[in-house]
Amino acid sequence: MSIARTVLRNPPLLTLVLVAFVWIAASLTLRGFGAYGHLRYLLELSAVIGIAAAGQTLVILMGGIDLSVGAVITVTAILLPLISPGWDPSGLVGVGLSLMIAISIGLANGAGATFLRVPPIIMTLAMATFLQGLLVIVAGGSAVTVQNSAVILLGQARPFGIPSGVLLWIAVSAIVLVIIHRMPIGARFLALGANPLAARLSGVSMTRNTLILYALSGFFAGLAGILVLGMNRQGYVGIGDPYLLTSIAAVVLGGTSILGGRGTYAGTIPGAILLVTTTALITVVNASPGWRSIMFGTLILTLLLISGREARR
Repeated sequence: MSIARTVLRNPPLLTLVLVAFVWIAASLTLRGFGAYGHLRYLLELSAVIGIAAAGQTLVILMGGIDLSVGAVITVTAILLPLISPGWDPSGLVGVGLSLMIAISIGLANGAGATFLRVPPIIMTLAMATFLQGLLVIVAGGSAVTVQNSAVILLGQARPFGIPSGVLLWIAVSAIVLVIIHRMPIGARFLALGANPLAARLSGVSMTRNTLILYALSGFFAGLAGILVLGMNRQGYVGIGDPYLLTSIAAVVLGGTSILGGRGTYAGTIPGAILLVTTTALITVVNASPGWRSIMFGTLILTLLLISGREARR
């Protein structure tokens, strides 16, 4: 009973246990599910959601939300092949320019939320809508193919049999966990999310931290966009759309309060894996797209109810 109580009181651990249970059950009942190649593929897909959810976790911890994540992923995936200079054989210049654009979009979100006093949910939604329209004009509805060697290496290479995207996710996870739990800025994010007024009275700058926060969110979304581009070898309008709601769902499934001030990226990691695994299991059913959406939404709501996310304020 004490072990069960500990698991139920620890949201990240509960999500991890759910992932282990689903994987074991599926491996025993579905042929080929437990094969190394299939599980590696699930982790590779989870890496994109996990990296996008890294910035989303930080934003939600401070009581905000970023609805432009999917649009930033799409912007990165489309613009990177277009702005990568031909004189750079490594492709790193194009990667750097794309990440700078993603960070700039994040800074614009933060500036709108702080200086213009626009609620983050409205500011980021407006930014996403603006970017979608801009991309339709730039790309004209056609896909762009990537020739960038660094991006292709990131999306296709498998050192020691491990996808490069998974290795990148491990590095991102370590950085985000250090930011949240070992750096003063992480404590400030949590303080602003738990009690903004008390944090400001204690000398914590809302403006500076909001700008840093949304810049980080833009950076991680851009990183996810580069990974998606490398995995698909092409970018097109709407390629990042599936990762908006899944990035938020992964954060909440991992135990981070949607109201801010409580949570950790350690829960977002198994949350992303659980989402991808759930999608894979629904695909096995071979249902129509409409029923897949209904089943996926029902399962997410069920998992949220099981793990009882919100604390009493």
